[in-house]
Amino acid sequence: MTDSEIAYEDWARRDLSGAEHVGVAFLDVELTDARGSAATFADCLFRDCPFSGVHLTATAFTGCTFTGCTFLGARLEECKLVGSTFNKCSFKQLEVRGGDWSFVGLSGAELSTARFRDVRLREVDLTAARCNGTLLQRCDLSGALLNRCDLSGADLRGSEITAVDPVTTPLSGTMIDMTQAAVIASALGMTVSFEAIED
Repeated sequence: MTDSEIAYEDWARRDLSGAEHVGVAFLDVELTDARGSAATFADCLFRDCPFSGVHLTATAFTGCTFTGCTFLGARLEECKLVGSTFNKCSFKQLEVRGGDWSFVGLSGAELSTARFRDVRLREVDLTAARCNGTLLQRCDLSGALLNRCDLSGADLRGSEITAVDPVTTPLSGTMIDMTQAAVIASALGMTVSFEAIED
């Protein structure tokens, strides 16, 4: 439920620094190349809004719903999106550095060209998401929902991946580090030993 709406406005290249919006429906609002930091959007709806080329820092989108939005080349640094949901959105060349995306709904999302570094993604919903080729470095994926998620060719180095089921999750060509290799081996029922073999 939203309390007010902003529709068909041109906010392209606008400085959003310090903006505060609660319960607002943004309908077909042009946000291409918007900039800013420390903005707050709580329980808002964004429908058919282009976020292409935006660069936002320390901005919060909590409990928001994004439908039919485009994030082409968007850059989000240290942003908080806890509890937000994305439906039928485009994420080509999205870059996310730091921040908290816990409990975010990305079911069925096409994320193959997206890059996430040092992001908290606890209990994120990636059900049936296409993450083949996605960069997910040093991310916390604890409790992530990964049913039918394709992680083949993804870069997971440095991430927490105990939620990954190597039996049901496509992992062909996925890049992991030695610590993660031990996690995957343990998930397959193997006993991992780092002790040297005695003669």
